[in-house]
Amino acid sequence: MRLFLLLSFVFLTSLSAFGQRTIIHAGTLIDGISDEARNQVSIIIEDQVISGIRDGYITGNGNDEIIDLTSKTVLPGLIDLHVHLESETNPQKYLEQYTFNEADFALRSTAYAKRTLMAGFTTVRELGGSGVNISLRNAINQGFVDGPRIITVGKSLATTGGHADPTNGWKNDLMGSPDPVDGVLNGVAEAREAVRQRYKNGADHIKITATGGVLSVAKSGDAPQFFMDELNAIVQTANEYGMHVAAHAHGAEGMKRAVEAGVLTIEHGTHMTEEVMDLMIENGTYYVPTISAGKWVAEKAKVEGYYPDLVVPKALEIGPKIQNTFAKAYEYGVPIAFGTDAGVFPHGLNGKEFGYMTEVGMPAMEALKSATTVAATVLGMQDQIGSIEAGKMADIVATDSNPLEDISTLENVSFVMKGGKIYKGE
Repeated sequence: MRLFLLLSFVFLTSLSAFGQRTIIHAGTLIDGISDEARNQVSIIIEDQVISGIRDGYITGNGNDEIIDLTSKTVLPGLIDLHVHLESETNPQKYLEQYTFNEADFALRSTAYAKRTLMAGFTTVRELGGSGVNISLRNAINQGFVDGPRIITVGKSLATTGGHADPTNGWKNDLMGSPDPVDGVLNGVAEAREAVRQRYKNGADHIKITATGGVLSVAKSGDAPQFFMDELNAIVQTANEYGMHVAAHAHGAEGMKRAVEAGVLTIEHGTHMTEEVMDLMIENGTYYVPTISAGKWVAEKAKVEGYYPDLVVPKALEIGPKIQNTFAKAYEYGVPIAFGTDAGVFPHGLNGKEFGYMTEVGMPAMEALKSATTVAATVLGMQDQIGSIEAGKMADIVATDSNPLEDISTLENVSFVMKGGKIYKGE
């Protein structure tokens, strides 16, 4: 009798273990590695991880969950390396810093995070806010909020009066003197302190504003804003803590300094020169274009009252140039990784970036890899995400059409799985 009970327990335990498997029948598979798509493939998932890939549609056992995506194109979960989940563009955005409490930003960020996930982006690099993004990352990781896996820089680092100085445009008695705790620094000692403060706050990486920016209430959109000793101190300190540095940059001189200091990515890159491109190729620096943001600000700058007067000429001058810079950088051979600057335009429209990339020369497969295997490599997570292969996290999305034939289908992702859990689709 005891032997019978023991064998029964082992049998039921085995059934339970088998019951953990999910099998996706993919009509077309773009795995993020191969340059060719595969047809009629089964993806086997166990405990949030892809355990195997088989040709054909396998039946599994009676306890397996079968997901029928035979009419879909299946891809790795997409990765956006430049988002701002704490806020979203609107004509009142500049007033919100006075009318919103931190809780207001936090609660809205949960909606933006879910919208991003539903758009097929299962991982994002959050490139700067007030610090709410760190709590948002934690809430998502703990299962309280639906959203993408977030890798965050917390608060961007700026110089006094530079892009990302949070008090730009304030009246004098409110402006004060932000310091490294606030993400504003001057000199080598404060550069190190600012990085260490981000680490203390729980940031994963560091972002600097190497030049002026478009949407800050400050005159210059592309002047360099750090000296070399400051940049060297930031990158060295960040690397000591296992953090990489992303550099917002529009002007060539600021880009050149940032690349020479050892940043990993250049964001926007509007006035990139061949000298800068050569340096990026030599140093293995990635370009994250954010064409979507450039197009949005150029359009909205024509709407009276949408942006402050100081912002409008910068948006009209810089915004339209980013797509052409991208085309030149791609042709030149600069390493390119996918990023949109979502938040500067409405969240959830991240997929439009693929169309902007392909319409000026990047093949669809390369655009897809920029948002999968390449982006995962930038994050140092290439062993966990970015492709559909055994041992990777089960981050999987599907589209109704084949994006190699119709790139716009990535604007309407119909199935989303993150870490083996389905968030969208049957």
